[in-house]
Amino acid sequence: MFRASKLSSFQVLFIAKVPRRYISGSKPFSNNARYLNRQCPQFSAGQPLFETRPNLLKPGEITPGITALEYFERRVKLATRLPAKSCAIIAGSQVKYASGPVFYPFQQNNDLFYLTGWNEPDSVMILEKPTDDIDDVLFHLIVPPKDAFSEQWEGERTGTEGACEVFNADESTDTRQLSIYISRIIKRNEFIYFDRPQDKIDSSAEAFFRSFFSVSHSPVASDTITSVIKSSGKKHVRKLKRIIADMRSIKSPAEIRVMRRAGQISGRAYNQAYAQRFRNERTLHSFLDYKFVSGGCDKSAYIPVVAAGANSLCIHYTRNDDVMYNDEMVLVDAAGSLGGYCSDISRTWPVSGKFSPAQRDLYEAVLSVQRRCIDLCKASNLYSLNDIHEKSVSFFKEELANVGLSNLQNSSIAKIYPHYIGHNLGLDVHDVPEVSRHEPLQAGQVITIEPGIYFPDDPSYPAYFKNIGIRIEDDIAIGLDSHINLTAEAAKEVVDIESIAQNGVTTKIEEDVVAPLKYVD
Repeated sequence: MFRASKLSSFQVLFIAKVPRRYISGSKPFSNNARYLNRQCPQFSAGQPLFETRPNLLKPGEITPGITALEYFERRVKLATRLPAKSCAIIAGSQVKYASGPVFYPFQQNNDLFYLTGWNEPDSVMILEKPTDDIDDVLFHLIVPPKDAFSEQWEGERTGTEGACEVFNADESTDTRQLSIYISRIIKRNEFIYFDRPQDKIDSSAEAFFRSFFSVSHSPVASDTITSVIKSSGKKHVRKLKRIIADMRSIKSPAEIRVMRRAGQISGRAYNQAYAQRFRNERTLHSFLDYKFVSGGCDKSAYIPVVAAGANSLCIHYTRNDDVMYNDEMVLVDAAGSLGGYCSDISRTWPVSGKFSPAQRDLYEAVLSVQRRCIDLCKASNLYSLNDIHEKSVSFFKEELANVGLSNLQNSSIAKIYPHYIGHNLGLDVHDVPEVSRHEPLQAGQVITIEPGIYFPDDPSYPAYFKNIGIRIEDDIAIGLDSHINLTAEAAKEVVDIESIAQNGVTTKIEEDVVAPLKYVD
């Protein structure tokens, strides 16, 4: 097996660019293959690869739009932030079950995914830095072994050989050796970067180690990684998540291209929804789910909000089981995910396809606040997300005064604008919460800008605004002196929404996409 420290700089770059399976002489089949006489790849894997899913990936990519080289560079960047004689440990996620054998869709630990592209359950990555020489860094993957019986029931696995050949691990072993393998690494290092679980949400790492240590015949069946660290002598245990969060908060050009494509597909789905006359929230929900996927996304990025009438006053309404009346507006918060990266869009439009005067006035007020906030999204302005939120409150005071609601105080605004202006976006919908809202925005950050206003049936407010909730949300990539709206395709001007509702969509839309996506600027 090649080791990066034994190769020239050119060879290291070549191996980082191209997964090792290409070096070994395997011959992926052509993207031009027709849909007749399927050609079988030479090996199986537990997630899409170019050889097995050329409709999803291009040569050199580990996940859609992200190459092996980029994953390699992320690990190098993390290693430069670690001292000598240290290791960083991340436990992947397990499959979770709703009831009995009914399982939820698998969701990987996104820190592990960010550094490796590995998207299979029950796995651990360790980045080990024995010396200050960056060439000595070792990338370990501990993964489930190939097993014919398990794979017949649960699906194919990549296995330890694939972890090295495809994902460029320097060393790999299977989970049956987990306790011995990880104990050995911990004992020979002084600094252990690992985040101890703090609550039930984060306890999967401890549960994972406990379950697999017992399988691997650990002397103490209840062992966890924390107990292994303690039993290995005096170690300096440091937090890892904040370091990775700082890295994840600044997106690479490739990440922004993937997010831009997800936003384009999702935005076009909204336009197609405007052109319909839905009567049920659930039908609109299902239509958008389908359009995200048929347009090229992997799935919906989150459970959609489809809230007609007074349902829109609940910020995270997801029942989506009510009927929709023509005199109401429908607030939708839904978007697709591509290659693990999320888009996040909210739009509000009249069920009838035509705004009433009151609906139009209030909608234009929210849209104006959003435009003004997006204009602030430049790193050179030195605004933080919190600064933009404070600005949005001031903007709402001005805009609502224009529709007859003057002299509103901040406390009054908070009742009808109860949420924040936005959040970081990336592999998670609410990405990297460890990064402070009070830090100035940096070029490469992607944030949402989503002002909203929600009027209850309350005599304190004009009757013509009652039970109207409006939220308008776009995904904004921060530049030094500019920004990019990653979700620009989703129409939001009143004239555009009404025109689409009346005349339909004229843009040619890709359906049932079967080729690797072309990314847009």
